Amino acid sequence: MTNEETDARPDGERPLTEPGGGRVAPVAGDLRGGDDPPCDGRRDPARDLGDPPGGGAHDGHDATWGKASRSPADEHLLAGPESRWREFRRATRIFGEFIKGFRALHFMGPAVTVFGSARFDESHRYYALAREMGRRLARSGFTVMTGGGPGIMEAANRGAREERGPSVGCNIKLPKEQAPNPYLDRFVDFHYFFVRKVMLVKYSYAFVVLPGGFGTMDEIFETATLVQTAKICDFPLVLMGTDYWRPLIEFLRQRMVPEGTIAAADVDRFVLTDDPDQALAAILESAFSRFGLTRRMQRSRVLFE
Repeated sequence: MTNEETDARPDGERPLTEPGGGRVAPVAGDLRGGDDPPCDGRRDPARDLGDPPGGGAHDGHDATWGKASRSPADEHLLAGPESRWREFRRATRIFGEFIKGFRALHFMGPAVTVFGSARFDESHRYYALAREMGRRLARSGFTVMTGGGPGIMEAANRGAREERGPSVGCNIKLPKEQAPNPYLDRFVDFHYFFVRKVMLVKYSYAFVVLPGGFGTMDEIFETATLVQTAKICDFPLVLMGTDYWRPLIEFLRQRMVPEGTIAAADVDRFVLTDDPDQALAAILESAFSRFGLTRRMQRSRVLFE
């Protein structure tokens, strides 16, 4: 991979440590990686797809980052059985994506993922809220991870950069081109949505979710399902932008709970707040008492890391 890790936090900031005293080092520098998404032949590539849950890999902020090539490979993946040789090759490619993600994010340190719409500019109150949350997370020693694009993602990465904290973006190429925001220390591309989602959950201690579209909703409910089914520990889901999310929470509590499709405890897991201090307190409590921060992984010269 690259040189030795450096501490990107300001002088005097206390790094996160494991309860036993081991230091957790944040990420710094550039990652390398690379690849594209599902699109059927009838879909208009110019159509605005809203906020997809995104993430992929390039070294540098070039103009093609996030641009789809309309490869038929994605259509074939979900199109039913193919020859054994084709399916073996695809499985190999998927395995390679996992290895790329594991190598790229292995030394990142504790991260919090921030989701939200790409459509809010810096004059919007949600942009300001995400930017402040990015600052608080970086100040506490977390890596701030986003989809790497504009809007809420840019705001969170910008806040982290302003505190000299590590800022990481994950992307997936889609038919609608998206440029990376200028506040990233690293960004990584993934070809497949499901590989990207595994990485975001595997390396994050919490999700902070601001207003967004289908992609944002997808991330919220997939993570909530993993918690509900005990596939992951009680993973903090902090919803910021209370006026936006309150109708959704009311629907869950007043419709789904009485119908018996979810339990009241499933709704209680969401932290609904506009206060960055309250959001950060919920994240820190979970990171230390439920998860426990892990020691920094050592690089292996044998694996050329």
